[in-house]
Amino acid sequence: MLYKSTRGGSRSFSSMEVIKQGIASDGGLFIPDEIPSLSMDDFRILVQRDYRERAVKILSLFLDDYSQEDLSRCVYSAYNLEKFDVADITPVKRLNDQLYILELWHGPTCAFKDMALQLLPHLMVTAARRTGEKDDIVILVATSGDTGKAALEGFKDVAGTHVVVFYPKEGVSSMQQLQMITQEGSNVHVVAVEGNFDSAQSGVKAIFADKQLEQRMRQRGYRFSSANSINWGRLVPQIVYYVSAWLELFKDGEVSEGQLIDVVVPTGNFGNILAAYYAKRMGVPIHRLICASNRNKVLTDFINTGIYDRRREFYKTISPSMDILISSNLERLLFELSGGDHQRVKTWMVSLQNEGQYRIDDESLHRLQEIFWGGYADDAQTLEAIRQAYQEYGYVLDPHTAVGKWVYDEYKKQTGDNHKAILASTASPFKFPRDVLKAIVGRGVKDHSDEFGLLDLLSRISKINVPPALSRLREKDIKHTISCSPDQMKDIVVKLFGLDERCRA
Repeated sequence: MLYKSTRGGSRSFSSMEVIKQGIASDGGLFIPDEIPSLSMDDFRILVQRDYRERAVKILSLFLDDYSQEDLSRCVYSAYNLEKFDVADITPVKRLNDQLYILELWHGPTCAFKDMALQLLPHLMVTAARRTGEKDDIVILVATSGDTGKAALEGFKDVAGTHVVVFYPKEGVSSMQQLQMITQEGSNVHVVAVEGNFDSAQSGVKAIFADKQLEQRMRQRGYRFSSANSINWGRLVPQIVYYVSAWLELFKDGEVSEGQLIDVVVPTGNFGNILAAYYAKRMGVPIHRLICASNRNKVLTDFINTGIYDRRREFYKTISPSMDILISSNLERLLFELSGGDHQRVKTWMVSLQNEGQYRIDDESLHRLQEIFWGGYADDAQTLEAIRQAYQEYGYVLDPHTAVGKWVYDEYKKQTGDNHKAILASTASPFKFPRDVLKAIVGRGVKDHSDEFGLLDLLSRISKINVPPALSRLREKDIKHTISCSPDQMKDIVVKLFGLDERCRA
């Protein structure tokens, strides 16, 4: 299968090449020439397989220049009991007669980003080896909280790679920050950026677009790539768990053959719900994709109006991984909505960059609203969703999954839709103990309690063990203290990799 840029580029690339590059040279995102399909016969076979076997099958349809042996090695190296605390990798829990929770946070960093970022390093190193790549790969990451730690953990000490993570200095939770700044590894760097996630993301995109810097890097034996979901190698593993989730419901008799379900996804950068869209395109019986936003509801407004407008106040919320106003992965969906019109996509993206907004045409908006429904929850509603789920079902939601739960309930009220639904649960509640406890016990939480005391308290109340990866943080030393302004991000990269003026052509 070949891949092309959403903005038109004249060349097509193999999956190995797009995984190495991360982003297209014209600034667009790589998309496959076609979306492979799964038949009901395929589903009948896959329902008997475990998660890893399903992953190899689905990945092989998109990454057909990888051998079956390579894919199996990559998948089995990523998903095993040394890294995940459950044998089924992404368990599906029944909350009530209509709603099921897809737990995506049983990996080493307790967030759904592990599902892709435990696999991506193996895919990337295999691609480099198979294509004769001689340069070291430098992974640049902008993170709103979870991607950074997952990338650091996935790539640490992987030969031939280096990782630089930029995170908003005041825009992640205390636990997320601790996970990053205590990260071990000889090839990892963590930098705090003054501003919000969009500032860090824009800075990384500017570095990718700097052709002179790229040349200087190549002269020193480095090439840039990305571990954000703009990299197809980050996105394609996420398709797997939506396919697998429906198969689990089918296997357990919760849905019949071909029965449609809704999928609810809390998202900021649009990658996680886009993976569900591709699963639907492949033939997974999905009726409606419910896009859940927090108070930074740029995606909700876009789905409801067709206008994407980032010129608005930015809010810091209790679901920080969704505090995003520029949803990069939406560009891939725009390509689909426009019927593959790369010129229209390019025009919309230029308008977003120069004017801060764009408006899609009525036909594209109609296509969007046939599939997607958008809603949002503010912080108070998010806390209420956590409280309700705990009181009614004894289930503990993190603040991101809680956004999805609140929006799902609103969707049901407004539409009367009675399809069963899967809610993508994106993080362990222990990554956000203060806010989870605030929802569950209210004033009983002392604001001055340290994070580890809160972990222990949440464990006692919920009767759930603290994930070892978080508990061990109390024993780790801080290793990363660099901070910068957004316009200094390039200078940081130049310094880290010794790109002084003598490197110029």
